[in-house]
Amino acid sequence: MSDAARQPPEPIPVTLLTGFLGAGKTTLLNRLLQDPGLADTAVLINEFGEIGLDHLLVQHFDDATVLLASGCLCCTVRGDLVEGLEQLLRRMDNGVIPPFHRVVIETTGLADPAPILHVLMMHPYLVMRFRLDGVVTVVDAVNGLSTLDEHPESVRQAAISDRIVLTKTDLLDSPERVAGANALRARLRALAPGAPVLDAARGEASAANLLGAGLYDPASKIPDVSRWLADEVIAAAEAESRLHAHDHNRHDDRIRAFTVATEAPVSAAAIDMFLELVRGTHGSKLLRLKGIVKLAEDPEHPLVLHGVQHVLHPPSQLPAWPDEDRRTRLVMIVRDVEPAVIRRLFDAFMGLPAPDRPDAKALTDNPLAPATLRR
Repeated sequence: MSDAARQPPEPIPVTLLTGFLGAGKTTLLNRLLQDPGLADTAVLINEFGEIGLDHLLVQHFDDATVLLASGCLCCTVRGDLVEGLEQLLRRMDNGVIPPFHRVVIETTGLADPAPILHVLMMHPYLVMRFRLDGVVTVVDAVNGLSTLDEHPESVRQAAISDRIVLTKTDLLDSPERVAGANALRARLRALAPGAPVLDAARGEASAANLLGAGLYDPASKIPDVSRWLADEVIAAAEAESRLHAHDHNRHDDRIRAFTVATEAPVSAAAIDMFLELVRGTHGSKLLRLKGIVKLAEDPEHPLVLHGVQHVLHPPSQLPAWPDEDRRTRLVMIVRDVEPAVIRRLFDAFMGLPAPDRPDAKALTDNPLAPATLRR
């Protein structure tokens, strides 16, 4: 057997398509599946209820399409989703269906995307065969403001997104609706500053604009850290948000997107303990984490991090820095956690304690600390 044959196959990119009820996910999916950019794509469609109806509207319905009809995907994620993905792989590997090079998972409008992402990050086999390319969230331009106000699920869907698609902008037929859509755009930019907002009615929600949101540029196959992290955009948005008062009774004002950065190399032990403490104390509130780390032990090969809540994808090292920016940069999206709390923890593990604040030794030797941190 040749060396090439022994190599594991390249992980297949997965795009998660989410959005609240009635936002237009199925309409967008229908349109996307006619785009040549989604050729050789397998589709997993989730339904809520005993009888699935939306899948009848999916025009690209063939042997590479799986309908998960036993309930909301976020509730049955360890069963239906795993089985559906494994079924696709078996059928492809056995030659039953042609090879596919991408997977799109459409969730129900009530689904929390986090458990779906957990499967892609934790399952011992699927983590080798798939990689998350991005989360696309569909938002209704007419009803989006009220949806964000009334349904915290919609806020989480938007907050963790890599791309946001604004639908029904062609129905903005009055000054009031136009003003509402402008206010919605502003809220979405504040909620997910790193996610471009694309207008479906203007043709901006193409496969080219929605896909390739992962670490690697789909054309060059070279990591594009700046695009993936969007840390400069998020840092600018954080600075802007400090100038405005926040209503903490509003769902999206309880969410913060911010960056933690340092020029200094970080030891592997320090970053491990920092992440363990953050996940152990704020795991349910850590909506998403992306990062690139300059390791003290191996500064020429940066460590890439990606996590959702308490789940961290197996870290990987790049063969080299992709650009001139060699700082450690962590981008975090959190709920009900002040960025200063996370930054103080990071400074402690970096050996930069402030007066009346613990250093790394105080954290790790504390009997009340998580067990994995105690020495």
